[in-house]
Amino acid sequence: MLGMLVPLAASAQNSGEPNLANTSWVLTSTALVLFMTLPGLSLFYGGLVRTRNVLSVLMQCFAITCLVSLLWLIYAYSLAFSTGNAWIGGLDRLFMAGLEENSLTGDIPEVVFSMFQLTFAIITPALVVGGFAERMKFSAMLLFTGLWLTLVYAPVAHWVWGGGWLGQMGLLDFAGGTVVHITAGVAALVAALVMGKRQGFPETAMLPHNMTMVVTGAGMLWVGWYGFNAGSALAANGNAGMAMMVTHTSAAAGAIAWSAAEWIRFGKPSVLGAVTGMVAGLGTITPASGYVGPAGALIIGTVAGFACFFATQFIKRKLKIDDSLDVFPVHGVGGILGTLAAGVFASTELGLFKGQGFGPGITSMGQQLGVQVVGVLATLIYTAVITFLVLKLVDVMVGLRVSREDEIGGLDIALHDERGYDI
Repeated sequence: MLGMLVPLAASAQNSGEPNLANTSWVLTSTALVLFMTLPGLSLFYGGLVRTRNVLSVLMQCFAITCLVSLLWLIYAYSLAFSTGNAWIGGLDRLFMAGLEENSLTGDIPEVVFSMFQLTFAIITPALVVGGFAERMKFSAMLLFTGLWLTLVYAPVAHWVWGGGWLGQMGLLDFAGGTVVHITAGVAALVAALVMGKRQGFPETAMLPHNMTMVVTGAGMLWVGWYGFNAGSALAANGNAGMAMMVTHTSAAAGAIAWSAAEWIRFGKPSVLGAVTGMVAGLGTITPASGYVGPAGALIIGTVAGFACFFATQFIKRKLKIDDSLDVFPVHGVGGILGTLAAGVFASTELGLFKGQGFGPGITSMGQQLGVQVVGVLATLIYTAVITFLVLKLVDVMVGLRVSREDEIGGLDIALHDERGYDI
């Protein structure tokens, strides 16, 4: 939807008056999406790690917010959304040059659009933290985030939403199945593989240290996701309302499905499983949220809960890959499923399950699915290759991993000389 409404944000200046209702909604959505990272994701991830690493995760999320905000202002927004070519934006908006109060993107101020998009750019590398939690140096995390934002996030955002080649093909990605969830999930998986397992994995149980914190953060993510998906309509209209309804439906279905899978597999459902299923439902509906109806969302959320549950079991238990906080099986798998599902449930010919229609110039489900597959594969392969190269470069420059002693003692003391708890 973003790609359809604002193919070239920097070229959308005009002297017209902004739509105040739409502007108010996008301003509100901007605050909601930032709320997802600070404090939502911070508390969710912080509770999932062990006591000795809780501050390190909170600090990583906070530092990423600050670093990405500055890089977005300096050049990243320009690379993602200014006039360029099919692959990358230009430099028209370096240091937000030419950005004025009366500059419009569609019928909202461009400064509001830029701030809204900044919150997406913040949460995406923050999600990647879950792949290398409890073992990466703070300096390496900062360097990796800056390079990854520049070389992965900004180009892919341009491909899909900034007038790039995937948007021109008609890819349906309403709020970030490719741009956010596939990139974050694949990057986390590559980071886990490059860095190796945590000390003691998988023999030693590495349980969440504070489930109350996890559930609190998960609830904040659920609320914030309304801004993430419904805000991507860039308007206070029925499309935003439908996006909000299907987002809520998919989250609830994902939680129930994951809990059911645990109940069948292990004899009882867990609180951790319920909230993780909710996140899986949210991530999976994200790319489809502006194109599908409530019945379609029910199917998408239910499939997400079961599929992401089994993906987690396969990656952790069978492959023994230490993606610490299950970023790839939840966000990566969810992003892939949701992007493909958008190509199915966007159809207006599915009766009860009908959606809002295919992308511009696309006339059949097969054609739309072909575009969706291209988008998934291109994002997955590009992200994997560039993330691998960035990690190797960072390793050469500052080293990726803390020492064995620091990892065993905990990153809170080793990297920040503080403790999360003094009780």
